[in-house]
Amino acid sequence: MANLIHLSERASLAIHSMALLVGSKNGRATIRELADQLDASANHLAKVFQSLGKAGLLRSERGPAGGYRLNRPAEKISFLDVFEAVEGRVVLSGCPLGKEKCYFQKCVFSGQLNRITRDLYESMRGLNMASFKQDRRSS
Repeated sequence: MANLIHLSERASLAIHSMALLVGSKNGRATIRELADQLDASANHLAKVFQSLGKAGLLRSERGPAGGYRLNRPAEKISFLDVFEAVEGRVVLSGCPLGKEKCYFQKCVFSGQLNRITRDLYESMRGLNMASFKQDRRSS
């Protein structure tokens, strides 16, 4: 079965790991801990965290109690901030299918995909990481 909206593994790891940090007891976790919880590659997650750190969303702390923490309050980090940190800026103009040339004289979607893209963009911008603070299922 296909999903209408699909996030890359990179974006999914970024969003899920940030949500896990928000929900962690002390607000911090190591790459290994997060990778284990997400059943993901620690190396892949480390690359994702480089992008999140470069974007100013995370900071690392050294030492025995080290790990990663959010760099600002969860209420100040939007879903869109996380997405764009790992995928790049979302473009709201042009063909939503990424085509440089349309095969038709007029878009067959009559601009509806652009409207949907803008609506999704605004929804992602309005949803912050504090929204993800919830109980996780037991493993």
